[in-house]
Amino acid sequence: MDLKDKNVLVFGSGISGVAASRLLLEKGAGVILYDGNTSLDAERIEEEILDGIKGSFNIILGELPDQVLDTLDLTVMSPGVPTDLPIVNRMREKNIPVWGEIELAYVTGKGDVLAITGTNGKTTTTALLGEIMKNYRESTFVVGNIGNPYTSIALATRDDSVIVAEMSSFQLESIHTFRPKVSAILNVSPDHLNRHHTMEAYIDAKLNIAENQTEEDTCVLNYEDEMTRGFAEKVNAKVLYFSSQRKLEKGIYMEDGNIICRMDETPVKVCHIDELKLLGTHNHENVMAAAGMAAAYGVPMEIIQRTVKEFQGVEHRIEFVAEKDGVAYYNDSKGTNPDAAIKGIQAMKRPTLLIGGGYDKESSYDEWIQAFDGKVKKLVLLGATKEKIKETAERLGFRDIILTDTFEEAVDTCVKYARPGDAVLLSPACASWGMFKNYEERGDKFKELVNQL
Repeated sequence: MDLKDKNVLVFGSGISGVAASRLLLEKGAGVILYDGNTSLDAERIEEEILDGIKGSFNIILGELPDQVLDTLDLTVMSPGVPTDLPIVNRMREKNIPVWGEIELAYVTGKGDVLAITGTNGKTTTTALLGEIMKNYRESTFVVGNIGNPYTSIALATRDDSVIVAEMSSFQLESIHTFRPKVSAILNVSPDHLNRHHTMEAYIDAKLNIAENQTEEDTCVLNYEDEMTRGFAEKVNAKVLYFSSQRKLEKGIYMEDGNIICRMDETPVKVCHIDELKLLGTHNHENVMAAAGMAAAYGVPMEIIQRTVKEFQGVEHRIEFVAEKDGVAYYNDSKGTNPDAAIKGIQAMKRPTLLIGGGYDKESSYDEWIQAFDGKVKKLVLLGATKEKIKETAERLGFRDIILTDTFEEAVDTCVKYARPGDAVLLSPACASWGMFKNYEERGDKFKELVNQL
């Protein structure tokens, strides 16, 4: 679609909506930014969007008048906005194309896309693959759910650019032609069911990452995740597996602590896990996925080997904060669902005081509690889910639980009960909404409180 002189509605005024609006204005489209939140500062948003750009721009807050729909050529959805809202369904009834911001960026940008999705591990894998690609290709961009909208860099891409993109299920819901050169689905476990409603819809959104791939492309899948292993039958791309548990005839696998990449008859050692700065089997899987994607794209093995050994990890993901009075403090604020939080517990090597709880995404906490495996000394809970988690824990026989009302109280409680040789782990198994703007803010607050001790 030629966007010049088209009337486009951008739905949602967050970071993605702002970036999409600016891109559309640069392409000569007329933009209406819409958000149902009437308490937003329209003047501030408009100043941010029009900074250095001229064009036809309007902002509507609150109700969207029906007559506006009759003027639209296209709607671009921000990831945080559900695609099944009545107003969005009315747009479809009027045959108005509904794109996600990823589709907009892909259509207007250039270069090859390497895209990663999965319930957990996306950010670490994306960040590592981004570092590998930066060491290989000068024009590399790391975008998506990692915090940098794809739309914000699309017009800066070139034919020789590589875009490494972290894709959430929200972003993948509304793609149409988006086609990565290499994709990866790391794992799938229940998450965001308050948005997708069913597990089937969540799985379908994840599978969209490979929807438009062909035999010329590659899809990297986790052999040890039963769900993703079965995806091989559903994708058209060449499949490359990675496995932390068994030797593969072709793919990336672990053998005697070594990560091996076997793209043909000759296995090549990437590294030994003791050479990595990342803790836990789940992180070794993330390294395998990133190495496999890079190898599939044609990156020389020496670049992959050097980069994975240098990589420091991702902030807020089992991040060592400090040791105070013999107690190690770890920030795993990115553990926003039970499956991610299980990985945090599994990485701990000390008796652990665990901070959990937060916004209710309608998750089940049974498997998380069962994964404590004797490591958790005390479970310190807060937020909307604290009673629900407490009931689950007690039903499963874990009763060393303390309920708190504030984040500061939760940290203070851990400090009070921790002894030299223990660990304090923030790994909430819940989103931060309601108490914090996002998991980053929650993690930053934890680090601030720990560093003040």
